[in-house]
Amino acid sequence: MLHNRRKHYLVALSLIAPFVVTFCLVFLWPTIRVVEMSFTNGPLIGEGEWVGLANYKRLLTDRLFYTSLKNNGYFILLTVVPTTALALIIALAINRLSGRMQAAILALFFLPYILPVSVVTMIWTWMLDFQFGVLQPVFAFFTGKPVPVFKNPYWVMPMVAVVTIWWTNGFNVLLFIAGLRNIPGELYEAAALDGAKRRQQFRRVTWPLLWPVTALVLTLQLILQLKIFDQIYLMSRGGPFNSSYVLLLMVYREAFQLNHGGYAASIALVLFVIIMAVSVLQFQLLRARGTR
Repeated sequence: MLHNRRKHYLVALSLIAPFVVTFCLVFLWPTIRVVEMSFTNGPLIGEGEWVGLANYKRLLTDRLFYTSLKNNGYFILLTVVPTTALALIIALAINRLSGRMQAAILALFFLPYILPVSVVTMIWTWMLDFQFGVLQPVFAFFTGKPVPVFKNPYWVMPMVAVVTIWWTNGFNVLLFIAGLRNIPGELYEAAALDGAKRRQQFRRVTWPLLWPVTALVLTLQLILQLKIFDQIYLMSRGGPFNSSYVLLLMVYREAFQLNHGGYAASIALVLFVIIMAVSVLQFQLLRARGTR
């Protein structure tokens, strides 16, 4: 029995060893190094002198940090709830279809999600081009003239939000479709026999049972949009006048352009703490609301 137990332990260790080694090399050790680097004035590669909390004190007086934090919050307001609501509406519409038509429409909405961000930004940059963009007549219709959206501080963040919603919403639709298919059809039949209309069925049956999926989508979107970088970097580079500057763009600037590895590490660590705190708080609040 002792021999068999030891054999089981060895088999279990051999199975989890690749994950543990990969986790330590790819996540745990870099995280420890980032925390350590944030207390130094070192470059991105190389050793630096220990400065204690100097980087964090500098961060508290950095006006660009507060601008980036505000832009991150603004982008969350523009994307998290709108993309969740839009995905739910699309999923409800697709769920009413059947057969090949349902599969085709679902694939149509999911297609942008599989595109790399470089292709997505290239498509939208071309469509929104000030001189030749095919969407400029739409702006001219509503504003009276073409709008250079990526050079206008009032338009740049909303347009990046539109691009982000178009690009990522297919995954949210897929999650909602999975949630809708897990709702037993007998509940709708019972509600219909009781005289409930479609709006009442949604409010009394669909929405309560779909709330866990909704909470998941909101939490995932919050985490993803706090980490916004690719679209901003490729479309506006943080401009104009830092109106689209975000925290990860600030990390990139300090680390790879200015070679301030210690200061960049402190910004990254603060962003990590913000993501952890906000996402856990939101998920707990949403779960508490769902259990009422």
